[in-house]
Amino acid sequence: MSRQPGLFETEAAAPPKRRVPGAGDVRPARDSPLLEAPLLPVDIRLGTSSWFFPGWRGLVYDGVHPQVTLSRKGLAAYAEIPLLRTVSLDRTFYAPISTADYVRYASQVPEHFSFVVKAPAIVCDAVMRDEEGRGKVANSHFLDAAVATREFVVPCLEGLKAKAGPLVFQVSPLPRSLVEDSSLLIERLEAFFAALPTELGGRAPLYALELRNPELLTPRLMRMLGRAGVRYCVGLHDRMPEVERQEAALKALDGGEPGPLVVRWNLHRGFLYQAAKQRYEPFDRLVDEDGETRLILARMAAAAYKGGRKVWITANNKAEGSAPLSLLKLAQEIAKLIA
Repeated sequence: MSRQPGLFETEAAAPPKRRVPGAGDVRPARDSPLLEAPLLPVDIRLGTSSWFFPGWRGLVYDGVHPQVTLSRKGLAAYAEIPLLRTVSLDRTFYAPISTADYVRYASQVPEHFSFVVKAPAIVCDAVMRDEEGRGKVANSHFLDAAVATREFVVPCLEGLKAKAGPLVFQVSPLPRSLVEDSSLLIERLEAFFAALPTELGGRAPLYALELRNPELLTPRLMRMLGRAGVRYCVGLHDRMPEVERQEAALKALDGGEPGPLVVRWNLHRGFLYQAAKQRYEPFDRLVDEDGETRLILARMAAAAYKGGRKVWITANNKAEGSAPLSLLKLAQEIAKLIA
């Protein structure tokens, strides 16, 4: 495919600018292998799930910093790495945050940057959970569009403005009683999405649904998402089918023309979350490469881009051992397919 004039010449591709360091300043890594990543088109955005990992010294950050410092001050340095054009705001899943918090995040990143934002569990989880994650009682706010609008959509869009990317509703593992009557659940989901704002401040939000129950990944669900104008978020997780089946579901949703691509590469094939975490910490190298998944994701990204669609792919450290290095190799594969 021929490249559009200037498409690869973007501000995002420029080397990180040198800054005058202050006390406690966090700077991007100057000798990072990530700086050798190919320059992808601006509408293909790769990033990580969160940004505050001390083990990324030399990959993303210069120097040694505790996690709390990176959480507060690391985002600006992260966003200076040309490869990293998005990040998943995961903290928003655990509790809603304010418009001011979103404004603060937006102020730390350049104009081309776009956040993937997770909706809070208060509207995505059917049960209220204890600190160990055990469901105790039914959640009365599950799929409550009014709460989702007030606590999530409005502050997110007002705070991030043009830097708001996909708003991902990751529905937590559901009780058997809800899954058994999937037709009723899909109707509830359709009514929920229909009640969310379709425009705010002159911008149309991009909603996406991520699942943790594989039995819901059906043609009926895809038809509903198509009617609702909601994207299916490819979520690679031990609870969900491999990427091949999710790619097939996405094709069923889109028909012959791909839509915007939203992927969260959360976990290595065949691993449980805690086992992967223990195996891969401190997340500074690739331990178990998953070339098959990487090639499929590159193919999906290339197809969406060639169809004129935007792409967001975030990688977790638990996918292969180090999210930044996973993205470096993914970018190399994507570049080959769109050259």
